[in-house]
Amino acid sequence: MKYEDITKRIIGCAMKVHSALGNGFQEVIYQRALEIEMSIDGLKFEREKEMPVMYKGYEIGTRRVDFFVEDKIMVELKALIQLEDVHLAQGKNYLEAYNKEVGLLINFGAKSLEFKRLFNRLNQDPQD
Repeated sequence: MKYEDITKRIIGCAMKVHSALGNGFQEVIYQRALEIEMSIDGLKFEREKEMPVMYKGYEIGTRRVDFFVEDKIMVELKALIQLEDVHLAQGKNYLEAYNKEVGLLINFGAKSLEFKRLFNRLNQDPQD
C-alpha cells in the first residue's frame, strides 16, 4: 500500500488519542490532541491547510483539510457515533478534488476508533 508506513504512524497516534480521551468530545478536541501526538511522533504536518479544489484542471474554490501529513496524506477527522457511506464518499471526493493519492478518514466518536484508508481512483498507480 502506498505510504503505508506513514498511515500506520498516523493511525497509531489516533489510537493513543482515542485511548486517552475515549469518545464523546467535539472534533476540535481530537484535532488538538492528534496534533500533539503527531508532533511527538515526529510527523510533519499542516493543520487546517487551505487547499485548492480542482475541476478539470481549474481551481474552483478552496477547502480546509483537517491535516495534511508529510506533504502526501490528507487526514479528515470525524466525531460521529458511526461512519456512514456518505462520509467515505466525501473523503474520496476530497482526494480527487485535491488531486492527492492517499487519505485517511478517522472517526473518534465511536466506542472503538474507526479509520478508513482512502485512495484516489483517478490517480492510482496500477502497482499499488
